[in-house]
Parts: sequence; C-alpha cells; structure tokens
Amino acid sequence: MSDLRHPNPMFGPPPSQDDIVEMAERALQAIPARLARHVDNVGISVEDMPDDETLDELGIESAWDLTGLYRGTPLPERSVSDPVRSPDLIVLYREPILLEWIETGEDLFRLVRNVVVHELAHHFGFSDAAIEAIEREME
Repeated sequence: MSDLRHPNPMFGPPPSQDDIVEMAERALQAIPARLARHVDNVGISVEDMPDDETLDELGIESAWDLTGLYRGTPLPERSVSDPVRSPDLIVLYREPILLEWIETGEDLFRLVRNVVVHELAHHFGFSDAAIEAIEREME
C-alpha cells in the first residue's frame, strides 16, 4: 500500500476496498486490550456506497453522509437466552470515506480508525465521551 497521508487524486488510483479493509483491521488490532476481548466476533466489510434501503432505514438523504455502519445487537442489549445470531458487522463505505479524506486532508488511516471506533462504540453502547477517550488512548 502506498503512503495515504496526503491525498492527491491527480496521481495514481484511489485506495481500494482491500486498502480500507487492511486499515480497519489495523485499527481493530490497536484497540485497548480490555475492549479487544469483546470484539472477536465482529467482522469488517467494505462497500463503495451505502444502498438506498440502508439510507431509508437510517433516514439519511445523502449517501455521502454515511461513512460506516454497525450491524448487530449491542452488548448491553444481549441476553444469554437470545437465539444464535450472525456475527456483528462493521460496514465501512469507501467512497464517502475517500471524499472526507480529500476534503479534509486528514490522514486516511486516522479517518478509517475513527469510523471503526465509532461503529464499535455502537457494539459496546458507549457514550460520545467514552468514544473520545478510546480514540485518545489509541493515539
């Protein structure tokens, strides 16, 4: 993978879905150990754009406004009597992430990591303050 810190869409192809998956997996590996033991059943998927059904379900008008989505049952809402369920999934939307990368000039890994952390927060049922604390811990 090439250096993805300084976006310049004039040179070379944009980062691929595989590039985004690799960054998301690195971000997962960097989460604090006290949390990592609770995410072994969370998968990562990368799609180019959210579909209309997902946007309608979330009440989002523009696909460009959605960079990631958690699909699953948050830990605080689970019970030992629940039926067996599919693994939880974090879906990252490549094109909205790349647009934000280009518009802000932010480091692409940092953007991907922030999306992963925010979506994991849904898995844990965390507040915004807790999310910010985890992000600071991962720096």
